[in-house]
Amino acid sequence: MIEISDHLKGILTTLPTRPGCYIMKNSAGEVIYVGKAVNLKNRVSSYFQSSRLDGKTRQLVRSIETIEWIVVGSELEALILEMNLIKKHRPRFNIRLKDDKRYPYIKVHWANEFPSVTVTRSMVQDGSRYFGPYTSAWAVHQTLDVLRRIFPYLTCDRVITGKDTRACLFYDIRLCSGPCIGAIDKAAYRQMVDDLCQFLEGRTAPIINRLRGEMEQAAEDLRFERAAALRDQIQAIDRVVEKQKVISTEELDSDVIAMAREDGEACVQIFFVRSGKLIGREYFILEGTDEASDSEVIAQFVKQFYAEAAYVPPEVLLPHQIEEARVIREWLHSQRCQKVQLSVPRKGAPQEALVGMAAENAAETLRALRAQWQADKGRQTEALAELQAALQLPGAPNRIECYDISNTQGTASVGSMVVFEQGTPSKKLYRHFNIQTVQGPDDFASMEEVLTRRFKRWRAAQEEKGPGKKVDPSFAFLPDLLMVDGGKGQLGRAVKVLEEFGLSGQVPVVGLAKQQEELFLPGRDQPLLLPRHSQGLYLIQRIRDEAHRFAITAHRKRRSQIGLASRLDAIPGIGPNRRKALLTRFGSIDAILEASLEELTRVPGITEDLALALKSGLE
Repeated sequence: MIEISDHLKGILTTLPTRPGCYIMKNSAGEVIYVGKAVNLKNRVSSYFQSSRLDGKTRQLVRSIETIEWIVVGSELEALILEMNLIKKHRPRFNIRLKDDKRYPYIKVHWANEFPSVTVTRSMVQDGSRYFGPYTSAWAVHQTLDVLRRIFPYLTCDRVITGKDTRACLFYDIRLCSGPCIGAIDKAAYRQMVDDLCQFLEGRTAPIINRLRGEMEQAAEDLRFERAAALRDQIQAIDRVVEKQKVISTEELDSDVIAMAREDGEACVQIFFVRSGKLIGREYFILEGTDEASDSEVIAQFVKQFYAEAAYVPPEVLLPHQIEEARVIREWLHSQRCQKVQLSVPRKGAPQEALVGMAAENAAETLRALRAQWQADKGRQTEALAELQAALQLPGAPNRIECYDISNTQGTASVGSMVVFEQGTPSKKLYRHFNIQTVQGPDDFASMEEVLTRRFKRWRAAQEEKGPGKKVDPSFAFLPDLLMVDGGKGQLGRAVKVLEEFGLSGQVPVVGLAKQQEELFLPGRDQPLLLPRHSQGLYLIQRIRDEAHRFAITAHRKRRSQIGLASRLDAIPGIGPNRRKALLTRFGSIDAILEASLEELTRVPGITEDLALALKSGLE
């Protein structure tokens, strides 16, 4: 029996014996583990009763300060809740997909009369068709470049009437089919975009057969230019399809999953087989896999991947059996609305070779990534060591914070705070500040306000620390190095703020001037110039550029919201509360205009009449 506090003993005695999820937190109030159970009392108590826990679980148990739980009606509901909680909190003791960003999807705006095709990082129920997720946004855009040459969909935001006198340049270079000038009608355009969707699904045979029929008919009708265009389109599709490997003569859809592991890293490779052809593959890195079994890692991947996948095939091939297979099948069935088979290929079966090929690819991918990570880690270590030496810091600056100000002639002023840990950006710690006390274009006063608010939050966090208290990690810790973009003037304001909080000797600070990449230090007249090609300078530039980018992004968003607010104010019936609700829900004029009347009326206070007024007043 593990020795535990009276507080935890009290929790264990009150745990229900019903299905649900348990949420374990540390002394800072951070969620460190989320689990599910058919019997909450038995499952949670087992953590403190067994003497044969692995190292990772022992570390987890030692870190638990309190436990919360949520009771649900069934094991399936517990599974769904567990996935949502892991996605929300990303607990460090759970197995989870490594990247905390959303993966990109291809979105076909099918609800529009003339659907466009874009890249998005979220799926919403708006009548659109989605394909993905993909791991590389670059690869998605490369795919769309190819597709646009085969299926020239529109990319502009024109209102399509078919009566424009001139098309844009894209029509002239055959990257748009020209619905704006009536070169293609609505039915033919939507058929083309539907072909694009089928192409992404790997269903090319029906497209080619139909296009060949149209080509032959056009030739019979002596419309040779149309026939030639269809011939070129068929050839373009054939060039892409011939690269797709035929896996099975049975035209089945399946996903093939395999994994490679090395030194605590896990790489899962997934092959997408559609209509018997291998049409693509993606890899995903999982973290928190130390001491977890292969079965557990695969099970967690299946849950997290298919929670985000745009399509669930009828068959998922796995390298070995997984726990929870029954409830995962039940959940996938609810996702697909049809039966989904989770199976392990029999020895000697054709599918076994496919799983083996996926495993080999996973191993190769992991080796290549580890080599890249080691090279990056070496450069980061070198950069931090150079900064420590050049700035005469007591230790390596493992946490660097950088601040920048962005505004347009003093309006919509925003300050940015970016955080780099171990030489890499920690985007979950980024914060922006809407300037509140400064009138006009005064970047110095704005910087002073931002830093004052930042260190007030730090002071409050110190007072709030304790059992069961949750603090914001962005502000709870002091930086090893504080950077301000703007040279001597901004450095002076930073030094002033640090003195006010009694931190002038505790937090090293530098100002960075853009022209010569000069570093200004307190008490030194001459700036410091780092060697031109040093890793330290590259890191400083990257941090400065990231602060600048983040500030501009936040400023543009605020400026657009201010513009949107003023336009909303002009619509009768839209007061401050309704305006705020609309801004929170949609965030832009385009989003409001694209929303259906039903979506608008879901916003508190927006009646159908007001929704109609919004549509007409904002157009």
